[in-house]
Amino acid sequence: MMRYILILLTVVTGSFSATAQKINTLNIKDETELRAFFGYTGKDIPLISGHRGCRAKGFPENSIEAMANTLEHTPAFFEIDPRLTKDSVIVLLHDATLDRTTTGHGKLSDYTWEEVKQLKLKDSEGNVTPYRIPTLAEAIEWARGKTILNLDKKDVPFQMTADIIRKHKAGGFVMVTVHTADQAKFYYDDDHERMFSAFVKTKEALDEYDKAGIPSANMIAYIGSVNAPENAALIDLLHKRGIMCMISAAPVYDKLKDSMARAAAYRKTFEMGADILESDFPAEAARAIHALIPRSEKKRFFR
Repeated sequence: MMRYILILLTVVTGSFSATAQKINTLNIKDETELRAFFGYTGKDIPLISGHRGCRAKGFPENSIEAMANTLEHTPAFFEIDPRLTKDSVIVLLHDATLDRTTTGHGKLSDYTWEEVKQLKLKDSEGNVTPYRIPTLAEAIEWARGKTILNLDKKDVPFQMTADIIRKHKAGGFVMVTVHTADQAKFYYDDDHERMFSAFVKTKEALDEYDKAGIPSANMIAYIGSVNAPENAALIDLLHKRGIMCMISAAPVYDKLKDSMARAAAYRKTFEMGADILESDFPAEAARAIHALIPRSEKKRFFR
């Protein structure tokens, strides 16, 4: 297994240390480079997005520790889930309730930040870990100079999300998920440099983004959880616009019990035209696709 990890690191980063574990980072300095990194060229390095960081024993979802663990194995960016505490502190938690992933009980919105930070996070097997729920501000500062964060849409008001990105001067490495063209327009009007992970499952949806004045250069397109043959026309259309296409393996391919079956599904997703794979198992996905990594000018973004 380590041999495959080292092959991937060699191809993507050009070097690795045989004596120490390499931390893989994305070298993106500002919004212009962020758009260039995500712009489709036809000779792009397949990208991995860690869904909620990763799913691994001992590493809870939506934790800084899970993201750090992933970067020990592969370059990646991360989809995370901001939510509000009772006193309006933005923290990372997928569910509205605490029970599944923490030692707490009930709704997050019933707890203050002082109460929330006393809780411990649980991993995907329900094991209590030493780690606590991070704030979004903590995650942003950890990610600076290392990776890109993709903020999913939960209960945080749009303006509050825009404000925290601006406050931390994080537009070059923090993007937002939008489900509709209207949501994208809010963020674009607030900041024309903003990068989106946009739900674009049909041509009609793409037309709506066009009508809202959202530039193609500011988008990657989430096209669904299955890369079926019927996606080919939409992928071709998006590629002609310079837009990368993302498939999320979490609802379908990640649930396959056999690791070889998962690896085959990950590879096929890219072979059928996707550019980005979002997965609960980002390190495993990276190992599966190492042979698909081409020579690319985008190597400059990986270190």
